[in-house]
Amino acid sequence: MNVNVEKTEKNIIKFDITVEAEKFQEFIMKAYNKNRVKYNIPGFRKGKAPFQIIKQYYGVGVFYEDAVNYCIDATYPKVVEENNIDPVAYPEIDIVTLEEGKDFVYSAKVTVKPEVELGEYKGVEVKKADHEVKDEDVENELKKMQEKNARIETKEDGAIEKGNLAVIDFKGYIGDEAFEGGEGNDFSLEIGSGTFIDNFEEQLIGSKKGDHVTVNVTFPEEYGKEELNGKEARFEVDIKEIKIKEIPALDDEFAKEISEFDTLEEVKADIKKKIEEANAERAKVEFEDSVVDAAAENAKIDIPEVMIKNETDGMLKELESRLKYQGLDLQSYYQFTNSSEEKVRDYMKETAEKRVRTKLVIEKIAEVEKIEATEEELKEKAMEYAKQYTDKELDKMAELLLQAQRSIIEKDVVNSKVIDLLVKNSKVIA
Repeated sequence: MNVNVEKTEKNIIKFDITVEAEKFQEFIMKAYNKNRVKYNIPGFRKGKAPFQIIKQYYGVGVFYEDAVNYCIDATYPKVVEENNIDPVAYPEIDIVTLEEGKDFVYSAKVTVKPEVELGEYKGVEVKKADHEVKDEDVENELKKMQEKNARIETKEDGAIEKGNLAVIDFKGYIGDEAFEGGEGNDFSLEIGSGTFIDNFEEQLIGSKKGDHVTVNVTFPEEYGKEELNGKEARFEVDIKEIKIKEIPALDDEFAKEISEFDTLEEVKADIKKKIEEANAERAKVEFEDSVVDAAAENAKIDIPEVMIKNETDGMLKELESRLKYQGLDLQSYYQFTNSSEEKVRDYMKETAEKRVRTKLVIEKIAEVEKIEATEEELKEKAMEYAKQYTDKELDKMAELLLQAQRSIIEKDVVNSKVIDLLVKNSKVIA
């Protein structure tokens, strides 16, 4: 195999790879062994026809696609490894010569990890945040506790009021045509929550159980679904049930019910303590982020667009996973937020670029400072991971994690050590 390496532009490398005819013939035969069962040749049982016979009937070209894939899979990774290349995307392959009996020639153009020119990363000046606990913070937590412990009672008599939960069936129409996604059954809607568009919820106020209500609304101009953008719609709504929330009073009895404390004052003190601890951790993380951000901003990097796209893809998958945990999907999210995948990607792009820049800078600092993870540090980090999965046989779980996710754990340890280095060498300003 002969290889010619050429840097065509920033962060783009092109390989011209020549595979000897004899070696390429081996890949053709491998493709023949995989595909011969597909061909029916008179006088031969299916899958038993020799290579030359199938070639005579169908032409050798029937084996080229698999042969080429086998060849590239076997040669391209070796070329990358031998030339110390760090690709950040799949290569763009171009076939130059493809003919039995001749050398197979192809080119591979690939985007590689960019060079990082570090700026000042030691001694950066950063302001340290101080998050004071306010009385309203404690009150807000108490309100959440009240909401969480509220009792839902059926409202037997009376009309829907703001704050009530209305259990409804509904179906939406544009003109006389029902539209997709505009129908729901046994939907529990809190009146005044702003869950539904326009003034949908307000139009239910005053209705009673068993009523049929026609609700007229106008979709926003940029609702996110072309067929609904700016359209006037009609919803036919059946009120099936009305419920009310009974919020418990804030007193010592409430404190006893929801905690190990006897008085409301003790609950408040405990809430304040927990907020203070959370704020201290938040301030620590924010300071670390600010130090890393400063180091990243001081570096010079020409980030390939494909790296930003890949990071955005990852962020979109993270969003999808969070939504799935909440029982939603991306399409529902786009509909509820009057958005689209394109808009979400545009929104994420700046953060994605910042993430990529930060990762590259941390990697470069680790290289320059010769920061590595020791075996003991890897075991400690693996143990931390293990505790997230189980509280039994931790040593065994940590060992399994270290075997299966060593590179991830190693990167985590190295990143933490780089951040510690930056923080220790930073300057706190008022």
